[in-house]
Amino acid sequence: MERRDFLAGTLAASALAAAQGAGAQTQGNSSKQREYYQIRRYFMQSGSQTSLTEKYISEALIPALAGKGDPVGAFRLEIGPETPTFYVLIPVPSPAAAASLEIDLSQNETYLKAAEPFWSAPASSPAFVRVDSSLLIAFEGWPKITPPEKGKRIFQLRTYESPSYRDHIRKIEMFHSGEFDIFKNAGFHQVFYGDTVIGPRMPNLTYMLSFADQAELDAKWNVFRNDPAWKKLSADPKYAFEPIVSNITNLILSPLSASQV
Repeated sequence: MERRDFLAGTLAASALAAAQGAGAQTQGNSSKQREYYQIRRYFMQSGSQTSLTEKYISEALIPALAGKGDPVGAFRLEIGPETPTFYVLIPVPSPAAAASLEIDLSQNETYLKAAEPFWSAPASSPAFVRVDSSLLIAFEGWPKITPPEKGKRIFQLRTYESPSYRDHIRKIEMFHSGEFDIFKNAGFHQVFYGDTVIGPRMPNLTYMLSFADQAELDAKWNVFRNDPAWKKLSADPKYAFEPIVSNITNLILSPLSASQV
């Protein structure tokens, strides 16, 4: 195995260091430039907020972002805390592009017209409770988003928190040392993998999987857990010396009608 060292400018980005890539059947060419992901969460109250915010995402935000990069994902939280919540997954080429996103949108007259009811909702009847966002950098071994085929789908969004940056680095290394392949062999559709650069509860990583339905999700996870390659990898002293994942957030999402993912 050849160890790869990733240069990093921040403590969060340094969690990409020491990932092992040799021998892993990763997504395409690992030398491809990694993209970034802005994940927005729109927290709402049941009722008019959901319809107003969904209309904004579908008729203003996604059309304004179309053609600027990879497909934009928009999802409804089905299973998880704080429902109703919409998640929007926006691929961007750089942190600067993420930082300037709202400024760029504010200069788009077509977007502003479509967004007006959402933007100008009065305090007595707001469009949402709160919005927050995180910025992630794609894993070196999975540098681009890979949308599933169109059709009835559910999505699993999983976030792994680690007790230290050392353990966080080891978990990312674990994906590059065979975990991608184990997911592939179990029949998973892997959508994206990202290391959180800016966001809450760091250090952590987030990835997304896609399934036809809950039955397929359960069946494929059973295949994964029983794969001899997974049992060998997870028992490797390099990763099993202590619990390198301290908390897992596991969400089930369904795509909004306008979602491009």
